Amino acid sequence: MKQLQTSLLLTAALSFAAASAYAQAAKSSPAAGASASPSTPPTIASAIDREISLVEKEVVEAAEAMPEDKFDFSPEKLNLSGSNYKGVRTFGEQLTVNDGKGPDNMKAKAEIIKYLKDSFAFGHKAVATLNSSNLVEPITSGSGRPTTRLFLATFAPAHCFDHYGQMVEYLRMNGIVPPASRGQ
Repeated sequence: MKQLQTSLLLTAALSFAAASAYAQAAKSSPAAGASASPSTPPTIASAIDREISLVEKEVVEAAEAMPEDKFDFSPEKLNLSGSNYKGVRTFGEQLTVNDGKGPDNMKAKAEIIKYLKDSFAFGHKAVATLNSSNLVEPITSGSGRPTTRLFLATFAPAHCFDHYGQMVEYLRMNGIVPPASRGQ
């Protein structure tokens, strides 16, 4: 019983520490200001917009950290014994749509980063249209599947973090510490 109490106490202390650290980080994070101001109650749109701002910061900084001559890097080029990286997306392809090709098969870092920033700007604009009356109204996605605005708005930043994870690995494989991991 004493072990259970100690375990619960330790779990509570760690949870409190994690929550405090998160709150502190949120206060000092530039993305924290993307939410509604303290006097304005948060909305669905402002809550989701904050998520977009968080992933935007990480992805854009990681993209800017990779040298242009490494935008065509993928782990396939390492020819690691026993690995299966055949056909995986390059770093630059992690940042674009259309199966990683983007408009007109973009290759230059400046073009890709501009496209990336424009995409996030479009995301902020789209999420600003969300309200309680249209949030779960049935719509058809670009692929023709039935969905809701809520699903699309929440899936987008979540999926961006998938790509961000790949970008972090690619940066590290090239000896680059991701900006979010650098000391303050």
